[in-house]
Amino acid sequence: MAYCNWGNTSALNIKYHDEEWGVPVHDDRKQFEFLMLEVLQCGLSWNIIINKREIFRRCFNNFDYDKIAFYGEKDVARIMSADGMIKSERKIRAIIHNAQCFRKIRDEYGCFSDYLWAYTDGKTICYNKHGAGEIPAANGLSDMISKDLKKRGFKFLGSVTVYAYLQAAGMINDHGSDCPRYKYICEHYPTIVKPRFHEHNVQYFES
Repeated sequence: MAYCNWGNTSALNIKYHDEEWGVPVHDDRKQFEFLMLEVLQCGLSWNIIINKREIFRRCFNNFDYDKIAFYGEKDVARIMSADGMIKSERKIRAIIHNAQCFRKIRDEYGCFSDYLWAYTDGKTICYNKHGAGEIPAANGLSDMISKDLKKRGFKFLGSVTVYAYLQAAGMINDHGSDCPRYKYICEHYPTIVKPRFHEHNVQYFES
């Protein structure tokens, strides 16, 4: 299954696939990290992001949104000058702004994870045909969540970016059905099989 054949990419990608990608996330700090990694990826390849992940963690206090929300101009300058950091002031400021928005959802719902998982009733979705390699760039679920996050002030979180996040955070199981991680997630977490939902730009990942 080509979609989960990450073995020809890099050791970091293999580790990420085998240990993190698609595993349901219920920790708010981890949620924020995954969400902001997708923000940072906008317009860039995933390989750049995974290779710079430790740099991002150092720049952003390990994605502690309570600290990031109070970053000021000195922090923006510090991050911009950090070795290896992506030199995008817009993205840096967006992450600071998004941390403030994230805290508001946390305060409203008790935690961000409760807000997010309410969209799927706490279950990981296995969409029809995704396990066979037919994967969209976005769908109705990512459209809804993106729209609500934007309404709440979040930046750099269009439907395509949100869909990638939902895959990473385990709300959607897009491992290939013959990938061991697909079976692991289905056996260890609440899941539900659903028909396709307003999918956009479906690609077929063949072996």
